[in-house]
Amino acid sequence: MANLPFQILTTLGHRAKNELIEQTKHPLATQEKYLKTLLQHHQKTELGRHYHLEEIKTIDQFRSRIPILPYSAYDPYTQRIAQGEKNVLTPDPVIYINITSGSTGKQKKIPVTQRFQNSLGKANLASMGFLDTALRQRGKKLEKLLVTNPALIRGYTEGGLKYGPAGPGVLHTRKWLYEWLFAHPFTTLQVADSFTRTYLCLLFSLRNEELGGLIANFPMLILRICHYLEKYAESFIQDLERGTLPKDLDLDSKMRSRLNRRFSASPKRARELREILNTEGRLTPPLAWKNLAYITTARGGTSDFYLQHFSDYDLDHLPVFGGAFASAEGTFSVYTDVNNDASALAVNTGFFEFIPESEWDQENPQTLLATEVKPGERYRILVSNYSGFYRYDIGDVVEIGDFFEQSPTLIFRHRRGGILSSTSEKTTEAHVIAVLRSLQEEWGMTIHDFFVTLSEKEFPPHYLLNIELPPESKLEESSHFLRRFDELLKETNPHYALKREGEVPPPRLRILAPGSFDIVRERLIDRGVPDSQMKLPHISEDRQLFKGLTVQQEITLET
Repeated sequence: MANLPFQILTTLGHRAKNELIEQTKHPLATQEKYLKTLLQHHQKTELGRHYHLEEIKTIDQFRSRIPILPYSAYDPYTQRIAQGEKNVLTPDPVIYINITSGSTGKQKKIPVTQRFQNSLGKANLASMGFLDTALRQRGKKLEKLLVTNPALIRGYTEGGLKYGPAGPGVLHTRKWLYEWLFAHPFTTLQVADSFTRTYLCLLFSLRNEELGGLIANFPMLILRICHYLEKYAESFIQDLERGTLPKDLDLDSKMRSRLNRRFSASPKRARELREILNTEGRLTPPLAWKNLAYITTARGGTSDFYLQHFSDYDLDHLPVFGGAFASAEGTFSVYTDVNNDASALAVNTGFFEFIPESEWDQENPQTLLATEVKPGERYRILVSNYSGFYRYDIGDVVEIGDFFEQSPTLIFRHRRGGILSSTSEKTTEAHVIAVLRSLQEEWGMTIHDFFVTLSEKEFPPHYLLNIELPPESKLEESSHFLRRFDELLKETNPHYALKREGEVPPPRLRILAPGSFDIVRERLIDRGVPDSQMKLPHISEDRQLFKGLTVQQEITLET
């Protein structure tokens, strides 16, 4: 009986995986069928009547008659849906409003229907099927999971609809399943305070020595789990010995009572963990859980820098699975294997179009279909799906990796606008992450975190490389470090190399005080960004976000 949830999950997952594989063999037919079904279902909505969806019979007609629109065009409609109006964007009842993180722009409201959620659920199940296959090839299998994402509904709209991040909306629809799958009570995810929630998830999970996987939206959150496990190891062990929850956790009396009923002493497990702590001098996930088999977290984009830090906690031998490339607006692709940045287009969750880089500045850009894109090229991705958005520009830039069967694989690179230019050289996050990876290897050191921005008072402005070092660390040969940053960025971004010949002034290096990036994260949380959805940028022109940080040392580069 204990394995029943995993049997259900893997059976459904393999069924969804096999269905997706078949559909990726015929992507154009699958996409055309999806689009026709979508248009027929939505033709009598307000927006459907406005665009005369009943008259559109082909993909070409759809692309010629429906404009490419950003979120701002849909905002008036989603506001009305939030107030309770029906049949605006979708004929189905709206059961939830997904709120985007807002970490890279204004928060958006995405209407969720059961049909929309079910269509995306197919992709999530398929990803589980692919993960199970990868684990079995390595002699492993799905076991209990540790998750720290909050399962909190943020509130209710004027029309009485629940709203919040996409994650809680999904979690609550299948609470019975997650209660079995998680190594900690579902109730722990309903704790508002981030530190308390993470601590409790770890504490309950430490009781289970058979934990199999760690899951978090972003690698930075996996690193936080590791940091807490190491920093509070003694406290965790004492809690397991006593069988009581710490008194200083931020819990109201009702929540504390509910969790206390689920927690009890585990002296045998406490002895095991204390022996590990005494022998190794620290607790890391692989030391605490010998059966730990994988990590599921985002890959590509800002994630790449944090994945490098997994070795700090002996996680580098564990396979890292991307799950699905998704946002509040939809699911775009599914990872088919571990340790891979490319994921197969989810041809059954939406109708997708791609804007080639040569068309990005055009008012009415020409788009390509899934069968027309080329490996190595970058595109903006458009989606039409059961949220009621058509040809919606989500603002993400993807690179085509290769093809899975006959469908393209996507590698997330950066958000549209996630570009830094002193003049017109267009440096991306991928550029600076690659440079910092090389610098860390050359110096044999770890940088805690970094961001690149532009100086305020000069024109053209200087690049400012801001780094925070680990506690008690020192950067040797800082001037040479900055020079190598400049040289490597020239190699990585040819446009930067060209502009540095005469237009772009030399970069500067600023070493920030310890704790600087904690301050930045707190600022984002104060803006309303949930910590589980936080994507800390590595390039930014938002001076307010990084304003006022203590600079311990500033190094300039002579021309």
